[in-house]
Amino acid sequence: MIDTLIEKIEEKQNPTVVGLDTNFEYLPEEMRAGVGDLAGAAEAVVSFNKKVVDAVADVVPAVKVQIAYYEMYGAEGLRAFTETCRYAKKKGLIVMTDAKRNDIGATAECYAKAYLGETAVGGRAFTAFDSDFLTVNGYLGSDGIKPFLGWMQKRDKGIFVLVKTSNPSSGELQDLKLENGKTVYEYMGALVEEWGKGSVGKFGYSDVGAVVGATHPVQAKILRREMPHTFFLIPGYGAQGGTAADLKVCFDKNGRGGIVNSSRGILCAYRQERYKGQAFDEAAKNACIDMKNDLVSAIFG
Repeated sequence: MIDTLIEKIEEKQNPTVVGLDTNFEYLPEEMRAGVGDLAGAAEAVVSFNKKVVDAVADVVPAVKVQIAYYEMYGAEGLRAFTETCRYAKKKGLIVMTDAKRNDIGATAECYAKAYLGETAVGGRAFTAFDSDFLTVNGYLGSDGIKPFLGWMQKRDKGIFVLVKTSNPSSGELQDLKLENGKTVYEYMGALVEEWGKGSVGKFGYSDVGAVVGATHPVQAKILRREMPHTFFLIPGYGAQGGTAADLKVCFDKNGRGGIVNSSRGILCAYRQERYKGQAFDEAAKNACIDMKNDLVSAIFG
């Protein structure tokens, strides 16, 4: 799956993934008017998402759907999540589910079936939430990762494991030094590199990727050096403060090795002065084009 993602990035010449972290409050006022329950909010979010997907599908290679923004609308929200993912896949986009799942072995197996694999019922196999990639939390160790690796290999999927996250307090744990002088995030990075050994594709990257925040360029530079076969999912650009210059260190000498997420900066672009007067979907597309130009200039400049 990582080869497919890289091919789509190179086809679009754009290492951008649009984060569909769609809060009902992000929608234009006319789409929120008269909505008074969870079902109505979820339906409006789907309508908004479809228009955004239609607008950006020829500009970006992928979308990342953060499930928390759908879970808060209950069962209707999960239906909205499912419909959003299906629609994006129908439009030819790579779909990443950002759910940061993990648990002990048996429960991790259930999570893996839900997002990457299949669930057997009555002698038939069903796909619950069909994703190309899933974010997972590796801090429970290898037994919590193996089920995801198994389904990943069976169904040509991929995962992104949390290594160095973009939040300001990530260093409280991830930057701690071990007895050998390495940090916790470096140790996690080494595990991720090891977990991906059996799935390295033609571009030299494995289907086991890492989440590495753009807000921590010093640490990202270290990880790029220590994880030569690991593709990075890079949050933190834009609204969280990460810049294109910050994240250049996440990429290799060929300009490969990462994909950069932006959510609010694209979904809410129509509220920015720069895109004033544009419809939300038009502004979203233009924000993606501007982000592409910013990234390409930094990575290859």
